Amino acid sequence: MAHTAHRRRNHRNAAAVLAAAGLLTLGLSVPGAAAAEEPRVDLRVLVVDNGDGPVQAITAQLRSTGIPYTTVDLNDANRPAITSAFLSDTVGGRPRARFQGVVLPNEAPFGAGSAEQTALEGYERTYGIPQVDAYTWAHPGVGLDYTSEGGWAGTLDGQEPSVTTQGRAGYFGYLDGAFDFEDNDPSVSESYGYIARPRTGFTSYVDVPVPGGSGRGSLVGEYSHDGRRELVVTFAYNQYQQQFRVLARGIVEWLTQGIHLGQARNYFAVHVDDVFAPDARWDTERNCTPGDIDCVGGGGEEAAPIRMTAADAVYAAQWQRDHGFKLDMVYNAGSGEEWKSENGGTDALTDRLLADRTQYRWINHTYTHPFLGCVQDTSTVPWSCAKNAGGSTQYMSRSEISAQIRNNHNWGVSKGLPLDRTELVTGEHSGLKTLPQQPADNPNLAGALADNGVKWIASDNSREPAQRSAGAALTVPRYPMNVYYNTGTEAEMADEYNWIYTSTADGGSGICATNPASTCLDEPLDTATGYDDHIVPQEARIALGHAVSNDPRPHYAHQSNLAEDRILYPVLDKVLADYQALFAADTPVENLAQSAIGTELQRRTAWQNAVANGSVTAYRIGRTVTVNAPSGTQIPVTAPEGTVKQLLLGTSAFGTPYAGKRSGWTTPGLLQSAVTLRLP
Repeated sequence: MAHTAHRRRNHRNAAAVLAAAGLLTLGLSVPGAAAAEEPRVDLRVLVVDNGDGPVQAITAQLRSTGIPYTTVDLNDANRPAITSAFLSDTVGGRPRARFQGVVLPNEAPFGAGSAEQTALEGYERTYGIPQVDAYTWAHPGVGLDYTSEGGWAGTLDGQEPSVTTQGRAGYFGYLDGAFDFEDNDPSVSESYGYIARPRTGFTSYVDVPVPGGSGRGSLVGEYSHDGRRELVVTFAYNQYQQQFRVLARGIVEWLTQGIHLGQARNYFAVHVDDVFAPDARWDTERNCTPGDIDCVGGGGEEAAPIRMTAADAVYAAQWQRDHGFKLDMVYNAGSGEEWKSENGGTDALTDRLLADRTQYRWINHTYTHPFLGCVQDTSTVPWSCAKNAGGSTQYMSRSEISAQIRNNHNWGVSKGLPLDRTELVTGEHSGLKTLPQQPADNPNLAGALADNGVKWIASDNSREPAQRSAGAALTVPRYPMNVYYNTGTEAEMADEYNWIYTSTADGGSGICATNPASTCLDEPLDTATGYDDHIVPQEARIALGHAVSNDPRPHYAHQSNLAEDRILYPVLDKVLADYQALFAADTPVENLAQSAIGTELQRRTAWQNAVANGSVTAYRIGRTVTVNAPSGTQIPVTAPEGTVKQLLLGTSAFGTPYAGKRSGWTTPGLLQSAVTLRLP
C-alpha cells in the first residue's frame, strides 16, 4: 500500500483560536486555559465517514454501545460542511460543543490547511475534544517515525501485540496484555499495518515487536500536539476481526474519555436443549439422520439414540463448578418420562440432574418436544403444511400448545426445579414462522403463550436475528452452535461436518458449493483428529467473537453433546480460556438468564428508537452530566468510578462496576424529570 508524504499541518496559534472564538476550554486535560463559564459538551460523537472498514467498525461499536452519533458522509455531495457553526453554538448564552469526540478516517480527511480541517482542529483545541484517526500510515504528522526509520510495514496476520504499561493504566486497562491478530487463512492477507517508533508527544498504548528488526513499534497510541489529542491507529481492520473487537472498547472509551451514553459488556450463555430426551444419531453410512423424512434406506436395526448418563450429569455439575459458569438446561420432562417407562421404570440421569437441580438454570422446552406450528405433511421432501378441506393451513391448536407448555412447567415445579415461567424454548423454535413452508407464526401460539405467562420465547438467530413480538411475548434470538444435535462422538461430528462442507468430488453433499453463505473445505477432515484440530478452534473463535461484541444473545447446543465423547466441552473450554487470557479480572463475562437477555435486548431497542427519534438530550457541564429522555425510557450510561446519581435529596450509587468504569440502565429519581450524575 503506497502513500505519499503529507505536508506538515500549518496549525493556527492555539491562543489566537481561543481568543477569536471567545471561548475557553472545558478543562479536559487541555493545557493553557481555565473557564470563567464551563461550556456545555453534548454527549454525541461526530463520525466523518469515507466508506472504509475502520470508520464503519468504530461506528458499529458506537451503535452497539448505544452512543448517539452524527455521520458526515464524505462521499455525499450534499453533506454539510464542517464549520464552526456546525460544530458549536450557544444554548441559553452558554457555549456548547455539539460533539464530545470526533472519528475521522485519517488525521486530515479534508486536507491539511483546508477551511474544514482548520475549523475542526480549532474546535478540538477550544473544547478539548479528542479525535480518533481510524486508520493512517506512520509518519511524523501523527507523531511517528517513518517505517523506514526502524519500523516495518506489511501483513500483520498472526502477530502478537501487547497493551503497554501506559495503555493498561488508561483506557485499555480492561485487557490482560497480549492478543493475536487473526490468521484464519494463510493464503489471504487479512490485516495490513504500519509498526513505527513514537516521537515526542506520542504515547503508545498497543505495540508489537518489529518483525526482522529490534525493539517494538506502536499500532495504537495517543499523539498530543498543538493543544489537541489524536488516537492514532496504524493498522487496517473491520468490525468482525478479533483484534478490533478486543480493542474496540478502549478506542471508544478514549474517544469519550470514559463518559458517555450507552454501555458495553461481554456476554456468554449456553442453552442445552432436549435435556431428559434422547436425540437421534447421525448415520455415517447413509449420511442422514434416521427419523428425518429425507433419510431413506437402511433396513437393519437403527443405531441407539444419544442420551446423557448419570455420569455425564456428574461431569456437567463439576465442570460448572470448575469454570464458575452456569449452563441453561432446556428440558423435556415428558420425553424423559417416556424413556423411563421404556427402560425398566428407573432413570439414573434424571435422578442425578434433579439432585443437582439448584446448580443449573432451567428453561421450559415443552413436555414432549412436538412441532408447534402447522401440521406437517411429510409425504413429500421437503415437508409442507397440511391443508384443511377449504385450503387453509392446519395448525396445532391453542389448547395443545398450552398443554405442552403447562405440563412441562408443572412437572418442573413438582420436582423443585428453579424455574422462571416467563421463559420458553419451543422444539425447533416451532410455532414461530418457519420459512419457506410456514411464513407466519402459528396464529394459536400467542394465545397459548399468554395462557402460561410466557414473556420470552427463543428464536433462531440464523433465521431471525432481531427481537420481535410473538403476541405479548418477545423473542430472544439464539445462536446455533456448529456442534450437531445428532452427534455424540468426535468421529460422528467430523463425518457429518465433512458431508456438509466438502464438495461432491470429495464425497460430500456439495451443499457448500451451491450455498452462497458457505464455503467448502480444501479436503475432508480426518475423522479421528478433525474435530479437535479444525472444528473446535473454529467454533470457539465464532462464539468468542459474539461474546466480545456486546451481544447478549445466547448460544445453544443439545444434551447429546454432553454425552459419550462430551464434544461440547472442548469448545466451551476454549472460549472461556481464550476469554480469560484476553481480559482483566474486572471485565468478567456476563452469564445471563434468558429473561435477562430478553430484557437487555428490549431496552436497547427502546433506547435506539429514542435516540433515532431525536428525543434524547444529554450533556456534560463540568462534573455534572444531565440526560433527558422520554418518560419511562431506561437510559444506559457509562461513567468513571466514583460517579453518583443526584436525587432530589442526597445521592445514590450509580450503576455497577465493569471494565474499570461504572455503567448501567437508569431512570430519573422520584419527582425528577432528568437523570443527573455527579462525576468524581
